[in-house]
Amino acid sequence: MLQLSMYINGAWQANNSVAKRQIINPANGTVIAEAAEGTELDAEQAIQAAKQAFEQGPWPRMSAEERAGYLLKIAERIEAHHEELTRLETMDNGKPLREAGYDVSDAAACFRYYAGLILAPHGETYPVPDQMQAMVVREPIGVCGLIVPWNYPLLMSVWKIAPALAAGNTIVYKPSELTPVTATKLFEFFDQIKLPKGAANMVLGAGETVGHAIAASDDVAMVSFTGGTATGRKIMQDASGNMKKISLELGGKSPNIIFADADFEAAVDYALFGIYAGAGQICSAGSRILVEESIKERFITRFVERANQIVVGAGDNPITEMGPLVSQQQMDKVLHYIALGQKEGAKLVCGGCRLTGGAYDNGFFVAPTAFAETTPEMRIVQEEIFGPVAVFQTFRDEAEAIQLANDTKYGLAGAVFTNNAAKAMRVIKKIRAGITWINTYHGTYNEAPWHGYKQSGIGSSLGTYGLDEFMEVKQINFNLDVAPIGWFANR
Repeated sequence: MLQLSMYINGAWQANNSVAKRQIINPANGTVIAEAAEGTELDAEQAIQAAKQAFEQGPWPRMSAEERAGYLLKIAERIEAHHEELTRLETMDNGKPLREAGYDVSDAAACFRYYAGLILAPHGETYPVPDQMQAMVVREPIGVCGLIVPWNYPLLMSVWKIAPALAAGNTIVYKPSELTPVTATKLFEFFDQIKLPKGAANMVLGAGETVGHAIAASDDVAMVSFTGGTATGRKIMQDASGNMKKISLELGGKSPNIIFADADFEAAVDYALFGIYAGAGQICSAGSRILVEESIKERFITRFVERANQIVVGAGDNPITEMGPLVSQQQMDKVLHYIALGQKEGAKLVCGGCRLTGGAYDNGFFVAPTAFAETTPEMRIVQEEIFGPVAVFQTFRDEAEAIQLANDTKYGLAGAVFTNNAAKAMRVIKKIRAGITWINTYHGTYNEAPWHGYKQSGIGSSLGTYGLDEFMEVKQINFNLDVAPIGWFANR
C-alpha cells in the first residue's frame, strides 16, 4: 500500500495530526494508499515556505531559460514514467488505461509547451505624446494557490502548475483528497530534479480545511481552482479578504447541437463520446444533446443502440471503454439524478441503474444512461450531473436550437454538427460558451484557451491566456528629457 506524504519547503513531511485518509480504487473498493490528512497548520506552513521562496529564493529571479530547463526536465520524467503514471491514474481515478495514457502524454506536452512559451518575447513598447520611453513588462504574481479536482488528477494539476512555475511564481498546491496518487508522484519528480526549496509545495487534505486556508490566506496572491460552481463561490468569498486574483474553471451543462444535415454516424459517434468519455465526469461533457426534430426518432434509436454496446468495467481491463464513477458519493449523486429525471417525467431510454454482479459488485459503476422527452425546466436538463447521463432535447430551426443551447446558467462548452459551413458558423458564434467545436467534440489543445462564460468560470487556462493568468502587468515610463517640470512656481 502506498503511503502519501506532503511536500513542503523541499522536503517530505507528515501532517500535523495523526489523521490518515484511505484512497480507494473505484473499480473494486480496495484501499490503494493512505494519505496524510492535512490541516490548516500544514497549509500555513506551506504558504510561508512559498512566501519566503518568492521573496528571497532563486526561482522568481532565474532567467526564463533556467526555468524552462526545469520544466523540460519534468516533462522528461513524466515521459520516462509514462506506463507507471498511467497505471496509477487508472487505479486512483478509475478511468480506462487508454484515457489515462492520453492524460499522461498531454501532461508532459503541457510542460514542454510552457517551457517554450516563456522564451517567446512578451514585453511591449508603445508611443506616448511626451518625450518618454513607455513600456509594459510582465512579472510573476507571487504565491499562487492551486486547487484541482479528481476527474483529471494529473493533467489538470499540470494545467495550473506548469504556467504558474513558468511565470516565476511559487505555488501551494492541493490535489483532490480523493485522487492524490499521481500528484505525489509528480512532486517526486520535482524533488529528483532539485527544484528550488519552497518553489512548489503540496498539501494533502480536504477542501473545507486545506482549500479554505489557501484561498483565505492574506499571503496568497492568487488562487486558481477547478471544480463545481458552488465551491467556486466559496473560493470567491474566501479570496475576498485580501482581494486576491482568482481563476475559476467551474461546472457546465454543455449543448451538443445535431442538425438533420450532419453526417449521421459521425454525429452519433461524437454524441456518445461527448457524454460517456470519462464516464461523463468531465466539466465540458456534451450532456445536453439537441437534435433537429426531423431526425429525432432515428437519432435517439441509433444512439441508444450504440450506448447499450459500451463496455463498462475496471479501467485496467484492456477492453473497457467506460470506467466507474470516482466514489460512492459521486455514484449516489448520479443515481439520485436518474431517479429525479424519472420522477420529473422524462423518458428513460437506456441505462438508469447501478451495474452489479461479478466484477461490478464492489465498484461504483453506472450504466450509460439517457433521457428523452425532456422539458427545459427539468432539473436533469438544468443542473450538472457529472456522470454518464445524457438528456435529449429537440428543436425545429436554428433560432430554437440557439435558444435552448443558451438556456442554462452555464457557458463552458458546446458543439454544432452540420454539413453546412455557413450554418455552423452562424450558430456557433451565438452559443454563449468559451470552448466550442464544429463537427467534433472534446478536442483540447495546450495552445488554445480553456475558458467559460456565465457561471462556468472566471479567467482562462492553457495557451498564452493561461500564462497571462499567472502574471502581473506593469507599465514603466522612462523620461528621456529630464528637466524640472515647472508645475509649481519656483519662488
